[in-house]
Amino acid sequence: MTDLQNILILIGGFLTVAIASNRIAKFFYLIKLPFITGTLIMGIIAGPFILKLIPAQSKDELHFINEIALAFIAFAASGGLYLKELRGRARSIKWMTFSQLTITFALTSITIFYIADYIPFMQALNIPTKIAIALLVGTIFVARSPASAIAVINEVRARGPLTQTTLGVTVLIDFLVIVLFSLTISISIALVHNQSMDWVFVLMILGELLASFAIGFALFWVLRLILKLRMHKYVKTTLILSSGYSIYVLNDLIRVYSEQNFGKEFIIEPLLICIVGSFILTNYSRYRNEFMRIIHDTANPVYTVFFTLVGASISLDILADVWPLALALFVLRVITLAIGSVIGGKLAGDPPLFNRIGWMPYVTQAGVGLGLTTVVAQNFPDWGNSFATLVIAVIVISQIVGPPLFKWCLLIVKEGHPRGSGTFEGVKDVIIFGLESQSTALARQLQEHGWIVKIATRMKDVNMEDYKDLDIRQIKDLSLETLEELDAGRVEAIVTMLQDDENLAICEMAYENFGTKDLIVRLNHRLNMEKFHNLGCLIVDPHTAMVSLMDHLVRSPQAASLLLGMEKDQDTMDMEVLNPNLHGIPLRDLRLPSDIIILSVKRHDQMIISHGYTRLRLGDIVTMVGSVESLDNVSLRFEK
Repeated sequence: MTDLQNILILIGGFLTVAIASNRIAKFFYLIKLPFITGTLIMGIIAGPFILKLIPAQSKDELHFINEIALAFIAFAASGGLYLKELRGRARSIKWMTFSQLTITFALTSITIFYIADYIPFMQALNIPTKIAIALLVGTIFVARSPASAIAVINEVRARGPLTQTTLGVTVLIDFLVIVLFSLTISISIALVHNQSMDWVFVLMILGELLASFAIGFALFWVLRLILKLRMHKYVKTTLILSSGYSIYVLNDLIRVYSEQNFGKEFIIEPLLICIVGSFILTNYSRYRNEFMRIIHDTANPVYTVFFTLVGASISLDILADVWPLALALFVLRVITLAIGSVIGGKLAGDPPLFNRIGWMPYVTQAGVGLGLTTVVAQNFPDWGNSFATLVIAVIVISQIVGPPLFKWCLLIVKEGHPRGSGTFEGVKDVIIFGLESQSTALARQLQEHGWIVKIATRMKDVNMEDYKDLDIRQIKDLSLETLEELDAGRVEAIVTMLQDDENLAICEMAYENFGTKDLIVRLNHRLNMEKFHNLGCLIVDPHTAMVSLMDHLVRSPQAASLLLGMEKDQDTMDMEVLNPNLHGIPLRDLRLPSDIIILSVKRHDQMIISHGYTRLRLGDIVTMVGSVESLDNVSLRFEK
């Protein structure tokens, strides 16, 4: 069998493992662990120490995957650095970035050097190598995780000055840490290989950096051309990834050529080149949105293969010995972050509370830190694997501890707006805001189906004689106190039929304070749709509802008729599983009336593919269609 066949088989096997890793890693969300942590763990399991699906010797053959992913990580890091978005909190971002970068780098590097004798793989090394390792650890500990920060911000719907500062600092530091790494890796190579650091060395470093910036500018034009051409998105994605990988190929060619012809290696910095090209494209071209959309859509598969391969490269025998040390280094990093936060906050004039807890958002590490770690392991084979195992252990701890700390920080400063915890008692009740013909018609129809309905209105001249069959509540305003007086924390649904700004205020208060199960909104202007979508509201747009209804009646007349209650004695109903006796029972054992059909099962806001062996869980929402009489009988069995 030829070498090419072996490599193709190896790549095929690895991609199979990576696909499985991607699928299994998503289950880590259920235990509140990040996706990246899941792929790392799956890589460890599939690696040479457990299942041996990825052999130890495959690391060299699969190294090109690392290089493609590293270029992509650099693209993503600088692509997120959009200068126009940083202007609002420029002073705080500037001082916090400067303080965090310098304090973390300096204190970590000094501490690592002085505790080198307590780190197993550093004990027998000479002084210059210890200095090199200290500089590299200090650099990697500076790295952040913009993706994790954005995920937490979106989860708690955070907004405010601390949120803006955190996002700006996180993105800017990930950009600057790659520039810093380009310097420290060159210095470290010189220290480890005992090269003289004279003026020639300084000129070489400057020449390498200037060449990297120049090639980065050329890469910008290549990326711009790719995005300018009219091609399918997948073709553009392939070309963008290939352009990043080509920088590593170019680096190898220049390194070999310079050593053969001049006796010295001239090393350009691929990561620096990629961030320069991406930065210029993002800030000084009209292709930013398309570029970032491609980055976003490609991130999942690229991160999957990269972090799975990184996990497979971790030496479990070394990891077992360094866990206590990894915890100690994690504490060291947190201390440096806290010091940097206090100093940066004072220089920026931030409030004292921000200064005390301002370190919490920066604990998380992920892509860039892991990427730089793999570069170190590649450049220093003698101790690089031990170095990588220790640093990756610290990053994993940071990735587990960091997001909850950030979430807690946002809640302390009252910038987080998470969903409240509702108190639902299984009673079908609803509050409708707005008194008009549509709201009264809706209220009467809901009452016919057994719902308890309240209509809230600020109108003062209401003739109650016209609404004897309805529960009309006159309110003063749309404050939280008013919602509490209406007992909004216990209702199953809230319907808003006012102006969009009033509807949004009601929905935000209900979402944050009560966690109301269903928020239904009648939309006035489509420009506001995104705001309601972010709250998980069910939106009815009167401008398109009629067209959509007619479309469904044409294409699916039977289904549309059932859903609209147009079929005689037929209806659909959502039933929540509140009866403990139904918990764990398969759908096939429910003994439903013959005219009842189960359409769907919703669990934890996720639709699940149901079949006869699907077991019910308390809180599941089961959607059924059938006769009104049968639905009423079945609904009684689902109640407590």
